[in-house]
Amino acid sequence: MNSVRVKRRPTLQLIFPLLVVLSLILAACGTPAATTPSASAPASAEPSAAASPAASEAASPAASEAASPAASEAASPSGAAAPAGNGIMTVSVQQQPTWVRNFNPFSNAFLFPTVHGVYEPLMIYNVVKGELTPWLATDYKWSEDNKTLTFTLRENVKWSDGQPFTANDVAFTFNLLQKTSGLIGSGAVAMNGDTAYVESVAAPDEKTVVFTFKQVFTPGLYDIANQDIVAEHIWKDVPDATKFTNDNPVGTGPFTEVTVFQNQIYQIEKNPNYWQEGKPYIQGFRAPAYPGNDQANLATINGENDLAANFIPDIEKTYVSKSAETNGYWFPSVGATVMLYTNTTKAPFDNADVRKAISMAINREQIVKVAMYDYTKPADPTGLSDAYPNFKLQNAASIADWTNLNVEKANQMLDAAGLTKGANGIRNKPDGTPMTYEINVVSGWSDWVSAVQIIAQNLKDVGIEATVKTYDFSAWIDRVQKGDFDMSIGWSTGGATPFNYYRGQMSASTKKPIGEIGGENWHRFSSTKADELLTQFAGTADPAQQKAVAE
Repeated sequence: MNSVRVKRRPTLQLIFPLLVVLSLILAACGTPAATTPSASAPASAEPSAAASPAASEAASPAASEAASPAASEAASPSGAAAPAGNGIMTVSVQQQPTWVRNFNPFSNAFLFPTVHGVYEPLMIYNVVKGELTPWLATDYKWSEDNKTLTFTLRENVKWSDGQPFTANDVAFTFNLLQKTSGLIGSGAVAMNGDTAYVESVAAPDEKTVVFTFKQVFTPGLYDIANQDIVAEHIWKDVPDATKFTNDNPVGTGPFTEVTVFQNQIYQIEKNPNYWQEGKPYIQGFRAPAYPGNDQANLATINGENDLAANFIPDIEKTYVSKSAETNGYWFPSVGATVMLYTNTTKAPFDNADVRKAISMAINREQIVKVAMYDYTKPADPTGLSDAYPNFKLQNAASIADWTNLNVEKANQMLDAAGLTKGANGIRNKPDGTPMTYEINVVSGWSDWVSAVQIIAQNLKDVGIEATVKTYDFSAWIDRVQKGDFDMSIGWSTGGATPFNYYRGQMSASTKKPIGEIGGENWHRFSSTKADELLTQFAGTADPAQQKAVAE
């Protein structure tokens, strides 16, 4: 391989959502014009970053039926002309010091390319084009009352072990999600816990799957369509799907054969029974272990990686200029929002005025310029990234002042909240304990670490002492999901409409008690008004009505 496409994790905007004041938020891949794809960027590459838990739009459920054309109108899966060669691509899409073998698509610890690479969904929402692409299913149909959703499956699909793929596999996957708490996936939202809205899943024949809903919930199309399907003949004998590492996966995806696995490198090669004729174009992927962005970037700049999803500072100078003929990048403006979560179960973060004050203390322009190298831009109070052009308000910045830097007003609000400064300049809570906190971030994620360092420095100006606390990914995700933190950077749920984003940030259905795993709503916030509006949104397939509710 002599060409590279560089992607990235969701990068940082600082935002504060509309409707109610949530915990402080960071984030979202809104790419400015200055970072449009390089003219030398390669025309095509195998889709891969969707498998990374931090990067994936595909891994996040989307929202409403009306947001995209019917699947039967969408083109069948296709790509650019096959590039020359049939080799192994070296990739860097996850940073960990050592690899732990895990290809379980229901686990937070899955390795690339488990999601949408080893396993596949019924349909894939193309966030760039804003449409559903048929995949394991060729079309779908709602009943007249919008309470039954039927998918028709593709013919001649096999599992990588040669067994036929049928509707029973789909029904089994969703029933497994329904009966097993703790599994990760968009289908879990539909089937399990307080968010569940599907009553039953049936397979009346080998190519038909019928989902019966408890109530009208049109965003469910995207939750269901996006869920990766597993093989019943393999998983029915798994005693505990939450602990299964699935060392030798059997999938329908393009890459299923694990040919090398060591703690510093693994290799996964093409599915011998893949249903898309002539694909994949390459033999497979090789993934070296890198502890962080710096090491991964050095290897990428030196030409050791063919594809990377790292944050590369000053990419035109440090990467493209090294070989303009082969080194290109793509920063699509479709990322989900990344937040600075404050744990609202802890005082004084349960006070909306305190959260507003913290937001006003943060210098977003500094973060964009210094931490993000102007790859993104400051956000507006709606909390929406540029992934939602049809829902973005033209005057969003004027509807509230939460995202404006105003240290004087922030100090006034904290004073009014009874958080007085001591002789050392650090504020004290009403019980006399100082406002000293840790901000959690993943070790090696240099862009996020830099942003958190700036935030910690900004908070000193309002009498809050914050220190940066780094964890490896597995420890970090465990803490945020269980609510074991003061403040932490983290991503959010994205999709075709803002529905899943807002549900994941302010709905009682996604709010878990401290200690229980929450796939979203890590700040443990809920709003009755928000739930009322979310119910209105989910009860219609009319995009005009949905937009009115969102506004």
